[in-house]
Amino acid sequence: MKIASLVVRARPECLDALGATLTAIPGVELHGKSAESGRLVVTVEDGEGYSMADSLLAVSQTGHVLGVTLAYEYTDEGLAINDEYPEPLPGRASAVRAAVAGGAQDKEA
Repeated sequence: MKIASLVVRARPECLDALGATLTAIPGVELHGKSAESGRLVVTVEDGEGYSMADSLLAVSQTGHVLGVTLAYEYTDEGLAINDEYPEPLPGRASAVRAAVAGGAQDKEA
């Protein structure tokens, strides 16, 4: 799962049309807008058949968009590695402890 939150800047008079256009992009949801500042807050999530990166690119290339700021990004890729190896690899942790302990003993001597 990948998800990102964006602040999209546009001219205030274009916000309603832009919001409708952005929500037509796969994985894009509109969460807020400020007509005074010309900003929209959207999230982009990956899904079956499309990627978050493609949707992010589509948002930035949409007409009336003046700028896009990435506010937050999350991915759970790589978490499976932690599930597979929750503890340090055997032998490696003891070698590190021995090196640290040996170094401390040398300083005392």
